[in-house]
Amino acid sequence: MANEKQQCCEKFKTMIGGQALIEGIMMRGPDKDAIVVRRPDGLSIETSPRKKNPPKSCKNLPFIRGIFNFFDSQVVGIKALLHSADLAPEEMQEEPSKFDLWLEKKLGNEKFQQAVVGIAVAMGLGLSIVLFFLLPMVIGGFFDRWLESNLALNLVEGIIRMVIFLAYMFLISRMQEMKRVFSYHGAEHKTIRCYEAGLPLTVENVRMQTRLHPRCGTSFLLVVMVISILVFSVASSALLAAVPGLEALRGTFGYRLLMIAFKLLLLPIVVGITYEINRWAGRHDNGFTKILTAPGMWLQNFTTNEPDDSMIEVGIAAVEAVLPEQEGADRW
Repeated sequence: MANEKQQCCEKFKTMIGGQALIEGIMMRGPDKDAIVVRRPDGLSIETSPRKKNPPKSCKNLPFIRGIFNFFDSQVVGIKALLHSADLAPEEMQEEPSKFDLWLEKKLGNEKFQQAVVGIAVAMGLGLSIVLFFLLPMVIGGFFDRWLESNLALNLVEGIIRMVIFLAYMFLISRMQEMKRVFSYHGAEHKTIRCYEAGLPLTVENVRMQTRLHPRCGTSFLLVVMVISILVFSVASSALLAAVPGLEALRGTFGYRLLMIAFKLLLLPIVVGITYEINRWAGRHDNGFTKILTAPGMWLQNFTTNEPDDSMIEVGIAAVEAVLPEQEGADRW
C-alpha cells in the first residue's frame, strides 16, 4: 500500500538513471554523468562528474539507439565500477595478479585501463550470452525430437532461460558481498523517486520513498527474456519457410548449430525492440503499462535493499551532480 501511495506522487518522469557501485552510485543525466563514492573514511563523499558527448544523429534512431545505449551503458558501467573499486577500503581490494602487472608494464597505465575495461565488457557480455542464451538454446535443442512446433520449442527455450535468469538473480541476492551494493541500488531508486515527486532532496524525504522503480535496468533484462521468445519464434519460422529442406534436418547437430548461430545474430534486434518497449512504457501510465512493468518491479525485491542514511546521502549527491542547467531538460 505504501508503494502505491508513493507511485501516485510522481509529478513527472526523468531520464536520469544510474547504477549501484562498490560503496557508491554512478548516475547518468542528459548532459553529464557522475560517479559518487563514499570514501574509506566513511565520512567524506567523492564526486567525479563527466560531461557527455552529444550522440551522433544515427544513434537517436529508433531501435538503433537501443543497441547503442545498451553497449554504451556496459562500457560506462564497467569504468565506473573499476573506479569505485579503486576507492574501496584496502581490505576489499584484491592484489593485482602477475598478468595484470605485466600488462600494465607493457601497455602503460592509460592503455592498461582501456584494456581492462575492454576485457571486462567482453567477459560480462560473453558470460551473459552463454548463461542466458546459449545454454538455454543447447538444452532446448534436445527437445526438438519431441516438439514438432517451432513455437513450442522456442517457448521451452524461453522458460529455461527465465528459470536460469531468476535463479541467478536469487543466488546473487543471497551473497553477502552484494547486499551493500543492492542497498545502494535501493538508494538510487528512492532518490530518483523523491526527485520525480517534486520533493526537496533530503534524507527524510528520500527515506519515505519506495525502492522499486519501473524504469530499472533489471526490468529491462526481464523484458529482453520475454521479447526473445517472440522474436526467435517468428524469425526461425521465417527461416524454415525460406530455406527448402531445412526442416528435414531438424534434430541433427548441424541444424542445432545453425539455429543457435541464427538466434545469436538476432540478439541486437531483441535489445533494440526491448528498449523501445521500455521507453514507451516508461512514458505512459495506464493499466497495460502497469501489467507490463509488474514482473520487473517484483524482481527488484531481489536486486534492491533498503539503504541506510549514509547511502541515501550518496544517492542525493549523485542526482544533484547530474541535474541539467535548464530545468525540465531531463524530462523523459
